[in-house]
Amino acid sequence: MLLTSRLLVAITFTLAAAAAGPQLSPRVLHESRSFVPNGWTPVRRAGGHQRIPLKIGLVQPNLASIEEYLMDVSHPDSPNYGNHWTPAKVAETFRPTPESVDTVRAWLHKSGIEPHRVKLTGGWLTANVTIAEAEELLGTEYYVYEHETGVSHIGCDKKYHLPEHVSKHVDLITPTIHFDAKIKREAPGTLEKRKVHNIGAPGFGPVNPKTTGTIKSLEDELENCDTHITPNCLRALYDFVHVPLATNKNSIGIVEYTPQAYVPSDLDLFFKNFSSSQIGQRPVLNSIDGGTIDVDGSGFDYNGESNLDLQYAMALVGKQQKVSLYQVGDTVEGASFNNLLNALDGSYCTFEGGDDPSQDGIYPDPEGGYQGKEACGTVTPAKVISTSYSYDEYELTPAYMERQCAEYAKLGLLGTTVLYSSGDYGVAGYNNTCLLPDGTVSHEGKTFTPSFPGTCPYVTSVGATQVNPGAKVTDPESACAQVIYSGGGFSNVFPRPAYQKAAVKNFLTKYPPPYSSDIYNTTGSRAYPDLSANGANYVVAVQGDFYLVYGTSASSPVMAAILSAINDARLAVGKKSIGFINPTIYSPTFQHAFNDITDGTNPGCGTVGFSAQPGWDPVTGVGTPNFPKLLALWLLLP
Repeated sequence: MLLTSRLLVAITFTLAAAAAGPQLSPRVLHESRSFVPNGWTPVRRAGGHQRIPLKIGLVQPNLASIEEYLMDVSHPDSPNYGNHWTPAKVAETFRPTPESVDTVRAWLHKSGIEPHRVKLTGGWLTANVTIAEAEELLGTEYYVYEHETGVSHIGCDKKYHLPEHVSKHVDLITPTIHFDAKIKREAPGTLEKRKVHNIGAPGFGPVNPKTTGTIKSLEDELENCDTHITPNCLRALYDFVHVPLATNKNSIGIVEYTPQAYVPSDLDLFFKNFSSSQIGQRPVLNSIDGGTIDVDGSGFDYNGESNLDLQYAMALVGKQQKVSLYQVGDTVEGASFNNLLNALDGSYCTFEGGDDPSQDGIYPDPEGGYQGKEACGTVTPAKVISTSYSYDEYELTPAYMERQCAEYAKLGLLGTTVLYSSGDYGVAGYNNTCLLPDGTVSHEGKTFTPSFPGTCPYVTSVGATQVNPGAKVTDPESACAQVIYSGGGFSNVFPRPAYQKAAVKNFLTKYPPPYSSDIYNTTGSRAYPDLSANGANYVVAVQGDFYLVYGTSASSPVMAAILSAINDARLAVGKKSIGFINPTIYSPTFQHAFNDITDGTNPGCGTVGFSAQPGWDPVTGVGTPNFPKLLALWLLLP
């Protein structure tokens, strides 16, 4: 009788447990970071009763195959070259599975989070929880962190955990370890004066144009291209002559982040001197999340970047081809790359957890700025998009970067070429800072500091070259060594894509860098830049004066204009846009369509950096464009 009672008790317990749902599996480490970023300090434990929106980004199916999909439409040897996907196909292919949604919901419910506190939006679940509940869910502790400027942030202590069966359905959770708020460096040569701000903050970033000041007289003769780069110099350098034929089909987009803004009168001043038929012409403004050129500041720090990008992109593509300006963020909240991507792809607004409030502009603006709805899928992506801004990799978590990188691959599937400047500090990070062994940065650091998004394998990274002092415009260029150095090196996050393995192996085998694995990543990672264009001595109109400007931020819009012309020619004969170009430019057929740069280095971190060598190198990539050769080869492709 006693045995029977025990059996009944055991059966009752088993049935009750089954009714309560599946048992939780052991916890596993899901995300971690080794240090708290510079300027932030934990000041106290977060109050257990305080409520936060815990945003859980769900794993997207088929992401493991995204490179395969992209190569299928982008590799010149593929029978499907140019057969780009529709937005509907992209959205359907990467939509989270019902299994992922159900598994995470069940875990939350099992953990005591009632269903009415959990909301599903696109690819993420948001749970309204207390700090105490979040700590229990994630096996971590939450703290209030304070920045040296007084800004506070709530996050967990360097790592968090998930049940093993849940972890495989989740990409990332916020707020947790992501200290991705941007900081503005206000004093060159120091790390002390910083503000949390958006990526368009004046003077911010590894890529923002540098200047040696105003110039007294204009030079537009080819014999002066070693000291004054103008549109005519660039046409001569790259044999770039093209009359657009398919302007109604073609498109090019230049990205700017408020408060960076162009000055209309400066456009006319530039056109008056270098492209008179375009006087009065303006870019087509695509305002994203309140993006505006009506900003409070003026001068080079506010207008230099936008003026540079638009004056040269517009002059090079010519009057017939309209240029779209993607102006992102209002003057209060600002914006990030994610805000741009949201506007280009409505599904990205919720992809893998949506935006991170500590990094991305949140709209409607909680600070009283733009009160319209967040821009989600409001802009049709141009066929070529150029961005002259970047981060350093160390500033962001791998999950944050991987989320963005997947979106650039999706844009490639749609047939868009995405260009990013490679950086202006050689192998170092912003303001010549380098990595320390603990992952933080300092002027005393020794380890090379790669930039992002240029290290994403689905972006085309653009480095900088120069006409050497005293040289002719017909002489070979070298890696840029005036005011800036071409950013380049090896990612600490992304593996090396197949399309560049042979080229990078050739460099490392024939011209091995004299550095150990504690100086740069030698484990087979993504290498950059992919190609280059001139980045020194640009003549730019800013607030009624002409400045000499330097930077890979000049190289990227120039490269965009040249690639846009190739698209125009292909579209005119009924072919598709070139889309993601990296597999093509690294292919053997295209090797001789670039001007190989074999002179110069990209110093930083107490070294000379890498060296420009025959073939691809981590200073200038595969080289600078030879437009007629590139055009002929791309017209031969399907």
